[in-house]
Amino acid sequence: MAQLLVRQVDEDIVVALKARASAHGRSVEAEHRAILEQALRPAAGDFAQRAAEFRRQTAGRTPVDTTALIRAARDER
Repeated sequence: MAQLLVRQVDEDIVVALKARASAHGRSVEAEHRAILEQALRPAAGDFAQRAAEFRRQTAGRTPVDTTALIRAARDER
């Protein structure tokens, strides 16, 4: 596994990180990992929720064949 080193972090951020780690019952290093994972590796459920919301928003709409629109846009160039 790789290692990360973060320098020049504002003191108020460090204090907030320590408080957050304490609230979650883990070390500051473990809290770093959790924050990075949450931000950069979204859960599979996130996609399922977004897909369900998209299906709900587009329910009942008639699909449109976009081929003619794309050709018209290309011809305008």
